Amino acid sequence: MKIGILRESKSPPDKRVVLTPIQCSELLKKYPQTKLVVQPSQMRKFSDHEYISRGICMQEDLSDCDVLFGVKEVLADSLLEGKRYFFFSHTIKKQSHNRELLRRILDLNITLIDYEVLTDDSGRRLVGFGRYAGIVGCYNAFLTYGMRTGRFDLKRVYLCEDQKEMELELKKIDLSNIKIVSTGTGRVGRGVKELLSILGVKQVSVDAFLNDTFNEPVFVQLESLDYYTRADANQSSKKDFYENPKRYTSDFMKFASVSDVLIAGHFHAPNAPSLFTRDDAKLNQFKIRVVSDISCDINGPIASTIRSSSIINPIYGYNPQLESEDVFNKESVISVVAIDNLPCELPKEASEGFGDELIENVLPSLFNADNDGVLKRATICDSGSLSSLYNYLNKYANI
Repeated sequence: MKIGILRESKSPPDKRVVLTPIQCSELLKKYPQTKLVVQPSQMRKFSDHEYISRGICMQEDLSDCDVLFGVKEVLADSLLEGKRYFFFSHTIKKQSHNRELLRRILDLNITLIDYEVLTDDSGRRLVGFGRYAGIVGCYNAFLTYGMRTGRFDLKRVYLCEDQKEMELELKKIDLSNIKIVSTGTGRVGRGVKELLSILGVKQVSVDAFLNDTFNEPVFVQLESLDYYTRADANQSSKKDFYENPKRYTSDFMKFASVSDVLIAGHFHAPNAPSLFTRDDAKLNQFKIRVVSDISCDINGPIASTIRSSSIINPIYGYNPQLESEDVFNKESVISVVAIDNLPCELPKEASEGFGDELIENVLPSLFNADNDGVLKRATICDSGSLSSLYNYLNKYANI
């Protein structure tokens, strides 16, 4: 088997890679029958020389490879007919901007395996960049708070050499007794909590957060049933919520009325209610003035996220009364950071973490005939035909 590592080609440039030079060496030691080549890149965090120095071959033309690994979507005109690809396709939610990409994949009889749906038999995701999205998204919440209040000035993450330098910046943070609400307890939520722990912000219970006052900054980490409740007042449960999200309504205002900062890292089901609406944000009791929307669903569950921002220009303002963009540090405006490619700000650590998970949790299935069905569950299409699990994309791909 010959494996090819693609260079990232989307704009803005992405410095991540699925396997670092060290990980490539580890892979070849573990599977000596495998050949592996890397496509040259001037943008990658790890230089071509770092791969070459570890005996990894650089190869521009990957047409002789059996399997091709990238991170983000491969440009449609770069796809190779009949090949087997691994990358984040961003098609499984019928994203309109990638409809043509899926059509092209099907036309070229390509087999596509999407990282987003690589799971074990219990549905747990096996690879992802969520931890680093959480870390950077949390950092950017404080970056925004510092800029809004003028209390401190943090270096942008992407300008830091690595995570260690980023963590040194945390020493500059000067907080009053603010309350921070964080949503989500998955990979992203754990990343958020990791950074808050490094910063030394105290975690408190839901009851204490809602009812007590503190002389120090505190945070609460919420699960879905902390802010969603059955509209008919019947008993709520996680299982019921996941199966019947339309039966639920948001109870988030009780947190919005006592919070200063929101760090949103929860997964939003398509039919679930909004966390807060534009009308909610207009209320006098709505106190949140900084929102870091890690999930970055435009015009979705967080009313203030009216567009995505960028690594270079991370912050914009949302004026609740006008329901439009405004100067971010006005007193009555919500300061929003909503970057949809946060892990790109820590390309070294994000690549290392992703590669470790890929080697441990996914690549064995490539060499054991997929005994556990890991690859099968994540195969969007096989040789140009949609797999049975993803037949619902047929109309989307052919419109």
